[in-house]
Amino acid sequence: MYDTIIIGAGMSGLAAGIRLAHFDQRVCVLERHYTIGGLNSFYRAGGRDYDVGLHAMTNFARKGTKRGPLAKLIRQLRFSWEDFALAEQIGSSIRFPDAQLDFGNDIGLLESEIARHFPSCIDGFRKLCLTLLDYDDLAGDEPQFNLSARRVLEGLIPDPLLREMLLCPLMWYGNAREEDMDYGQFCIMFRACYLEGFARPFKGVRVILKNLVRKFRGLGGELKLRSGVSRIHVEDGRAVGVVLDDGTEIAGRRILSSAGTIETLRLCDDISEVDVATAGQLSFIESISILDKQPQDFGFDRTIVFYNDSDTFHWRKPEHSLCDVRTGVICSPNNYRYTSSEGNLPDGVIRITTLANHDRWSALPEPQYRAEKIAQYEAAVESAVRFMPDFRRLTIATDVFTPKTIRRFTWHDNGAVYGAPDKRLDGTTHLSNLFLCGTDQGFVGIVGAILSGISMANRHCLVASPG
Repeated sequence: MYDTIIIGAGMSGLAAGIRLAHFDQRVCVLERHYTIGGLNSFYRAGGRDYDVGLHAMTNFARKGTKRGPLAKLIRQLRFSWEDFALAEQIGSSIRFPDAQLDFGNDIGLLESEIARHFPSCIDGFRKLCLTLLDYDDLAGDEPQFNLSARRVLEGLIPDPLLREMLLCPLMWYGNAREEDMDYGQFCIMFRACYLEGFARPFKGVRVILKNLVRKFRGLGGELKLRSGVSRIHVEDGRAVGVVLDDGTEIAGRRILSSAGTIETLRLCDDISEVDVATAGQLSFIESISILDKQPQDFGFDRTIVFYNDSDTFHWRKPEHSLCDVRTGVICSPNNYRYTSSEGNLPDGVIRITTLANHDRWSALPEPQYRAEKIAQYEAAVESAVRFMPDFRRLTIATDVFTPKTIRRFTWHDNGAVYGAPDKRLDGTTHLSNLFLCGTDQGFVGIVGAILSGISMANRHCLVASPG
């Protein structure tokens, strides 16, 4: 009998496990795959290490900071700042055909860029920043969460192009809703990307994951890989345990699931049908290029570039094609301020992310699937080099992951990276002892996912939530 069974060994599940184990709960984290991390994971191919999911760790804060999401997770999980070994970004850009805005980990740069390129909007932008400083995104129950972000911005930013440019990175890094964005999610991502900023461990996401697992197991937590949950057993309106894919039954007093709302409800044996129409639709393809030069050596010094090829930002699943390369994200893990002892990564790396259609990718027969990965890689690169120096002659290796890959590692319907558009901010379900954490609870990104696990563990799985 476990005090809490946690479904999924991603960032939120592992963080929740650590938090509960700190208070002497008997906790078991169950993961269907052979590895941890969900979409934020890593693999090795051709003698090289690859990150999956992580472009940047948002919500950056410098050592000793007392407030903010990163400081909270370090305090609540009892980590040290050195455990994350974060290097700050060099600087990022939003690039549209007729305008470019640079930004970094100091909001002053973006403010000066807006004052220079959009002088009529600077007062509204400053007012927006002041408003967001007071927004409590950690409470998870703000009454204004579901307002339209576009509608709010229209009242503050008179230039439609600037509105589109500001929304572009925020939607790319944390929005499950097509075209518009919940105001609460906008506030979370504005703070994460613009007010706090980007950083990365030198060795990538594996540093964060290995520290989470080491801490969890050191506190006596149990992590079971290759242990997928096939069913949540319900009796008298309560979850009493789970049945694994191999038939093993495990009992627990409560269950915390990071699998997603629809995916979790589908497991409950008291529910015969779920509303799949509420599932998220937005999935991605990522094209990875390994280069024989560091990006700065051929003139690309940006950490991340968010691009869009028209004045209107396109944020919708491509209905009639495998991918939509009109908008995308270009990331170079080389372009962080690593310490002199770390040096730089051994190879140059460019990662390009574009929108993709899960159903079309999943319907391809295997030979055509492999061929389309090559074709769509080339299309993504051709689109991206309109907004950065052309690196194609420097490429020595490539890899691609598609919505099928995302589906395999997250089990989200439609390979939806950010889950369902409608979030369960309080983490509750129809059962009094079954709760949600992770993407469908409402916090996204690495820091957001970790905080989701902490917050839901505190709120639902401890007899009295510690301060």
